[in-house]
Amino acid sequence: MPSTDIDFSALKALFINCSLKPSPQKSHTRTLIDISIDIMKKEGVEAECIRLVDHDVAYGVYPDMTEHGFEVDEWPEIWKKVYDSDILIVGTPIWLGEKSSIATKLIERLYSMSGLQNDKGQYIFYGKAGGCLVTGNEDGIKHCAMSILYALQHVGYSIPPQADAGWIGEAGPGLSFGDQSAEGPVGFDNEFTQRNTTFMTYNLMHLALLLKKQQGYPEYGNSREEWDAGTRWNFENPEYR
Repeated sequence: MPSTDIDFSALKALFINCSLKPSPQKSHTRTLIDISIDIMKKEGVEAECIRLVDHDVAYGVYPDMTEHGFEVDEWPEIWKKVYDSDILIVGTPIWLGEKSSIATKLIERLYSMSGLQNDKGQYIFYGKAGGCLVTGNEDGIKHCAMSILYALQHVGYSIPPQADAGWIGEAGPGLSFGDQSAEGPVGFDNEFTQRNTTFMTYNLMHLALLLKKQQGYPEYGNSREEWDAGTRWNFENPEYR
């Protein structure tokens, strides 16, 4: 193993598994997530995984949907873990070529928090790194990643290079990632998945550590608080001609 003096132990990572299956049913997405978690834990990162379907999270785009007609909403408790984490990884299966409905709900709830500000007056997700892991039996990894990573950067997450990874089997019904075949667990010998999952994991840790060391982004030119107070930096509205 190559030696390194990089210390990732100050980082916290949260994986949110957007499987449609409640616990204790086997989640193939969780099987891939565990590979990334294992790498992080070996590097000293505090890593945790939540299966969102196990929680009574309401639909909506407000921080607490009990204030908007729902009797129960566990999102505020999950939000505390999201807020405390330097890295967020969204894991999803593919259904009909798209991320799961649970992943869509997660994105909507992340969006509900995106108007909050940090102590620099920036949007709350500034200074955090985001990525995604995708599993399924048909094509769609890049399509799902495109949607998820766009949403994460739009609400304020920073996306490193190669921030997505995944595995898909043959088109149509069949074994999923981690299922047992005559040759062994399906997908475990796929070097493309091995490499991309590893690169994604390390790139997320590298970016999160860089951001943490410099305390996120400088607020020059991107503070909503300063903008609302009238600061425009070097922006000048063009004259109509």
